[in-house]
Order: sequence, then structure tokens, then C-alpha cells
Amino acid sequence: MAGVDLLYGPMLIGVLVNMMLYGIVFIQMFAYYQRFPNDSTWTRTLMFYLFLVATANVVIETGILYQPLILEYGTQAATVVSPRLLPGDSVLIAIVSTPIQSFAAWRISVITGSYIIPVLIWMLSLCSGASGILVSIMVMMKPEFRQFGDFTLDVTIWLVSSAACDIIIAVAMTYALWTRKTGFGEIDGQINRIVRLTVETGALTAVVALADVLLFQLFPGTTLNFLVDFPLSNLYICSLLAMLNSRERRKPGDAEHAHMAQTLTNNRNNFTPAHTINPSQNVFQSTEKLVTGNRGDSESDRSPTSQQDFYNYNAKPESVNNAQPQEFVRPRVSQLERRPRTIIAMNMSMPERF
Repeated sequence: MAGVDLLYGPMLIGVLVNMMLYGIVFIQMFAYYQRFPNDSTWTRTLMFYLFLVATANVVIETGILYQPLILEYGTQAATVVSPRLLPGDSVLIAIVSTPIQSFAAWRISVITGSYIIPVLIWMLSLCSGASGILVSIMVMMKPEFRQFGDFTLDVTIWLVSSAACDIIIAVAMTYALWTRKTGFGEIDGQINRIVRLTVETGALTAVVALADVLLFQLFPGTTLNFLVDFPLSNLYICSLLAMLNSRERRKPGDAEHAHMAQTLTNNRNNFTPAHTINPSQNVFQSTEKLVTGNRGDSESDRSPTSQQDFYNYNAKPESVNNAQPQEFVRPRVSQLERRPRTIIAMNMSMPERF
């Protein structure tokens, strides 16, 4: 059996790292509610729920250390039986990671319009969450440190499924955003930033989950895995907040112009003019209507006094000289040809209100 240094030393470091991440969560959460008051109610409710869980996580992990280092200091029980609050750790990670991964799966389904990858993500997320709760039950049933090796399989399923889910989310989100670039430098730059954040945060949570299971298997009888296990829940919350706060603040009309940019991307190669010019016709653009004069018309139809013809190849010189000059009006530019204003790239990867 390991000594106090390998039992509670890693736990102490993990708690300190988790508290630092909680400070980041607090600041990012405050920034989120300040910058995005128009996000959907259920999204803001989800963020409030995650903040409550993060707060409970800090309290419980502090209690995990308080019992053996203060209440049971110097006793044999402190090095034999795990703290009574330790089962709460895996539960807190499960109830944080599952909603966040499900939220990412929903975003991917909205972007791609497909449910194949999102359903796979949901299944892995539910498997991870259920396994995390099962690990908590196993810790309550077998609280001694030497018995932790009995549920190695449950821990492996829990953390490996969570890591696989994070990797699939990162790959699917990157592909979905990368294939929806618009050709506008400003929008594509924002999409590139979102893709970079997706890869970085998804890879980080996956690596930490894999490190957790590897340390648990390679160093039995110690708590070295809690170096990365304790901060894992707040790391998930930080990754989601980084994605949400990477957006620019929504301005009036942003949703309209985001939709216009997407329409432009889909139709710019298929654009056809409203009127086609026949070589056998003389086409003249006026302010209100398009006037055509067929060269095969009768002479009476091409009379200089006709209201439908303000220029006539067969008109007499004096008629042309006496004609009133027509004001040149530049043809209107199609709405699809106008360069849109600043567009939030995230609006192209999420619904208007998320």
C-alpha cells in the first residue's frame, strides 16, 4: 500500500488545479452572460446548470481532502479507506461531460443536417455517463484503496468512451465547418478560428481522459490518476465556454446577413440575369421598364413619337435632335451580388438562436 504522499499528494495537486480552472470558469461564465443576453433560454439555462455543478465540484473535492488531512490526521483509517465524498467525483464528471457532448452532437446535426454522426456521439456520451455513475456506485461499495483494482474495466469503459466521443466531435465539427466556407475572408477567418478552438479543446479533453485511465491502470494502489481526474469536469466546461465566447457579439441584422451569405454561397455559380438579350433585338434599359425594339417591326411601330421607344434607328434626323435626352440610370445590382456586412461565423454553424 502506498504512503500518504502517493495517496493524497496527487489529490491535493488535482484539487489546486481544479480550483484554478474554476476561477477561469467563473470569469468566462460572467463574460458569456454579459456578451450574449439574446441566446436561447435553454442554452443559458444549460450554462447556469454547468456553473452550479462546477461550484459543487469544488466544494466536494475540498471535502475529499478535508476528511483525511484534518479530521483523520495521523490515523490508520486515512491510509486504508478512501474519503466518503470520493464517489461524488465520477458522478460530477459524468453529469458535466454528457450534456456538453450532447450539446455538441446537436450542433453537428444542425450544421450537417444529418443524424448519423450525432447519434453515434449521443450513444458514446450516454455510455460514458452511465459508466461514470457505475464507477461511483462501485467506489461506495468498495471504499478501500486496495479494492480499486476490482473495477478497472468500468473505469476504462467510462474514460475511453468519453475520449472517443471527444475525438469524434472534434473531427466532425472540423469537417462540417471547413466545408461551409463562403469565400469571404472575414467570415472564413472566423470559421478558421472556431475550427482551431474545436480541435484544441476536443483534443485536450480526450488526452486528459486517456491520461486518467492510463495512470489508473499503470499505477495501482496510488491516486496518481487524480492529478488529471479532479480537473476534468471543469476542463469540459472551459472548452464549451471557449467555443461560445469565441463568437462576436450579435448585432441587429446579423442573422439576416448570415442567411444571405449562405444563400450567396449556394447560388453564386447558378446566377442568371433576369432578362436575356437576343441578338436580333435592340435592348434599352430605362428607369422603370425594359424597352425592346425589334428590327423587323413595321415602320409605324417604330415611330419616333411612340411612347415605348425613346430611340429609333430609322428615325428622321430632326426627330432625333428634338427628342428629350434620357437620364442614364445605372442598373440595379442584385441583392445576391452585394457583399454582406460583418457576419458572425458561428451563426453559420448554429441556428439563429442557440
